[in-house]
Amino acid sequence: MKTSTIQHGNKFSSFFCNLFGHHYVVSKKVTKHIKEYKCVHCQKQVTTDVSGKLSELTPQMQEINNTLEDMYQKRRSRVVQSVA
Repeated sequence: MKTSTIQHGNKFSSFFCNLFGHHYVVSKKVTKHIKEYKCVHCQKQVTTDVSGKLSELTPQMQEINNTLEDMYQKRRSRVVQSVA
């Protein structure tokens, strides 16, 4: 039986992350509290979930983040317009 693994980078980077852990940097700010992160070495993407923990960035989570970002931007623009 074959097992398949998803490679997010080259084998050395994958080995580095398995040995020392990922080095995440913020790749996108969705809201003040929700951000998307990307590993510098293996390019793995994660995001903060509802409990504030990091979880893998699946297409479904990415769609949720995009919708949330749109709602957040619209709300911020309404607040700024009402203050001005």
